[in-house]
Amino acid sequence: MASTVSAYKEKMKELSMLSLICSCFYSQPHPNTVYEYEDMEVKELGKRASGQSFEVILKSPSDLSPESPPLASPPRKKDVSLGELQKRLEAAEERRKSQEAQVLRQLAEKREHEKEVLHKAIEDNNNFSRMAEEKLNYKMELSKEIREAHIAALRERLRDKELHAAEVRKNKEQREDISG
Repeated sequence: MASTVSAYKEKMKELSMLSLICSCFYSQPHPNTVYEYEDMEVKELGKRASGQSFEVILKSPSDLSPESPPLASPPRKKDVSLGELQKRLEAAEERRKSQEAQVLRQLAEKREHEKEVLHKAIEDNNNFSRMAEEKLNYKMELSKEIREAHIAALRERLRDKELHAAEVRKNKEQREDISG
């Protein structure tokens, strides 16, 4: 019955196309025009205000000619034994377990990769901190040396000024002694 209905639907699609083509050639349809197909007969009833009307007569399978292909019956479901169902259930359970194991392996690999990335990031951070500390210590040492060199230069200038002042006092005393 299902194949008859599907064949009917296909024929109706063809019929509407056939009707369209015929209407292009004939402006007025011929009365009682009959279209015959393998398993149905279509009679045109006439035009109405809403459009054309047809009478569709489905033939019984016994009326079909021996040349036409037999109507296909729906495939029968084979009876499944309890053992077969049990095997299918076990196979499905094995597939589920296999998929679950695969997902767990992927998660473990991802977690291991994340650990490696985290360890590398921590290592890079430690290296950066150590290098920054070394640079800071170097700059502080350099700054300290510069300060000490500056202080040494100031002391040297102060000593030179004191020597100059002592020499000026000595010259002044000598002049006073000579002039006086």
